[in-house]
Amino acid sequence: MDHEPTISRDQGRTAGRGRLRGLGRDALVASICGGVVALMVGASYAAVPFYNWFCRATGFNGTTQVATSAPAAGPIARKIAVRFDSNVAPGLPWKFEPEQNEIEVNIGQVVTVFYTVTNQAARTTAGQAAYNVAPLTVGSYFQKINCFCFTEQTMAPGEKREMPVVFYVDPSIADDHENDGLNTITLSYTFYPVRDPVVKPLASGEDDKRKGNL
Repeated sequence: MDHEPTISRDQGRTAGRGRLRGLGRDALVASICGGVVALMVGASYAAVPFYNWFCRATGFNGTTQVATSAPAAGPIARKIAVRFDSNVAPGLPWKFEPEQNEIEVNIGQVVTVFYTVTNQAARTTAGQAAYNVAPLTVGSYFQKINCFCFTEQTMAPGEKREMPVVFYVDPSIADDHENDGLNTITLSYTFYPVRDPVVKPLASGEDDKRKGNL
């Protein structure tokens, strides 16, 4: 009579320990992979504010600079044309356009221009603008003193608002010989929807004619 091979108790324990070690390795690998994914996600969120700071500090990718006052040197004789572009991202029911498509300014001259925004929805909506200038290398010379893009904008149903931008082109651009042939700068804005706007109470008697959150 044939006998089936038998497994000793020691062999069974060894096999069991092997299976447990295999499961332990699988759990360890899964934990490491999960940790790497979490680290990558966290790094991607951290990269956004760092990238924004880097762009503002260097003018990279056409990001304009933020100034607190007019340039100390004052305007120079050289003139340059500034064009104004406006865009609205999908999901935001706004009409958004500049009051002037193009102006000519002296380099170093402080200028105020207006964009007009209309909420075409029957509900309160909110948006915030992203911006850059072209050519991209001019970002470090384009200085904005005030701009509606610095804060979230909340619009009542059907509300129309004129939003100012105060800026100048830094006179030091005249020392950058790579820009000797520069005749035109384009300032471009795109409004993006804000899903959960922070509603701020309006002060009584606030002038609605020309207002923007500065």
